[in-house]
Amino acid sequence: MTDELLTVPDVMAWLKVGRTTVYDLIRTHRLPSLTIGRSRRIPAAGVREYLASRLEYERAA
Repeated sequence: MTDELLTVPDVMAWLKVGRTTVYDLIRTHRLPSLTIGRSRRIPAAGVREYLASRLEYERAA
């Protein structure tokens, strides 16, 4: 696996949203994540998939 793991602040900066929004996306399983020790990590591919699904949803609306 060569995919990058992002921190919550990384995802916040990438999506230009707040911490609460990122954790809500994780909690509702719209954004995949894993815990390593006490740290939450989000695969970059998961963020890309989330963005692609949102773009597809917006096009359909």
